[in-house]
Amino acid sequence: MSTTPDSSEGAGEDLARHLAQDREVLRLRWQCRRGMLELDLLLNRFLETGYAGLGEAERATFNRLLAYQDQVLHDWFMGHAVPADGDIRDLLARIRAAMLA
Repeated sequence: MSTTPDSSEGAGEDLARHLAQDREVLRLRWQCRRGMLELDLLLNRFLETGYAGLGEAERATFNRLLAYQDQVLHDWFMGHAVPADGDIRDLLARIRAAMLA
């Protein structure tokens, strides 16, 4: 059984993309580990159930979201404060909606 060079190149690219995505999810899983159990559970659950459905821009926003301190995130998720950044506000709403579904 022989493969054409084109099909093996495509398979190699698919494998490389899949491995890069796996590394990204592992990195994010580590960043979702927080000092507050509530945030840890919320962010990890979203990573497992909703992250794959995000577009490239939303994934970048998720990365920015993870850079905030726990107390800031907690206040946002609990509705005690509202982020000035509209993209983060939209993502917070999406995460909340995904957790209620």
